[in-house]
Amino acid sequence: MEIQTSKAGGILTVAFNRPERKNAITSAMYQTMADAINGVDSDAEVRAILIHGTPEIFTAGNDLDDFLKTTPDAPISERPVFRFMQALFNCNKPVVAAVNGAAIGIGTTMLMHCDLVYAADSAKFSVPFSQLGLCPEFGSSMLLPRNAGHSRAAEKLMLGEPWGAQEAYDMGLISKVLPPAEVLAYAQAQAAKLVALPATSIRATKRLMKSGREALQAHIDVESKMFGDMLMAPEAKEAFTAFFEKRKPDFTKFA
Repeated sequence: MEIQTSKAGGILTVAFNRPERKNAITSAMYQTMADAINGVDSDAEVRAILIHGTPEIFTAGNDLDDFLKTTPDAPISERPVFRFMQALFNCNKPVVAAVNGAAIGIGTTMLMHCDLVYAADSAKFSVPFSQLGLCPEFGSSMLLPRNAGHSRAAEKLMLGEPWGAQEAYDMGLISKVLPPAEVLAYAQAQAAKLVALPATSIRATKRLMKSGREALQAHIDVESKMFGDMLMAPEAKEAFTAFFEKRKPDFTKFA
């Protein structure tokens, strides 16, 4: 299974398990994760969710080949990736993430919608949408500046270059930096602490911390429309063609 899910001790664990493709996410994987998260919304036995990758990598982001081939003309709002991110956005239970290796693209974006994020000191983060002729996604253009400040967020979102775990911590993106071998166990222990606390208190705290979500949802809708339009534009087509041809894209011919 490319996405492994399990329930134990009040925790739903969702794990990427496609290491041969750097845990690149396909539409089927997104749908599996969306179904798993939505499926525990009313499950009283599940009181926390844990998301993690493999020891080498969290996720390389979208499987571009699958992303372009699967319903290429469908609006972003109808794609499984949107269903997954909406499930994460609407989740009323605490979500913990454990990050080893790289978290690329949506791998970083999804962390902004988690509650507790623990990362290895060797972890790398990036949101390279501009390099693909695209724009930020799923609230990242609001959440990253809110946490890190405009200048630092602009550097990450406009240049699309990777940054390390300590900087991610300084930016407020992650909760704690740990040695790689300790990340998953620590995240599991923190999720277990959440399970032991009053569920109503945890849910109420999360709801209060997420106040203003209507504005964020509206922002996500605007981003998604823009992202979908740009996905069909010449710059993105050049970026994806260059990626598959293993060459550097040439954006100089576009205004």
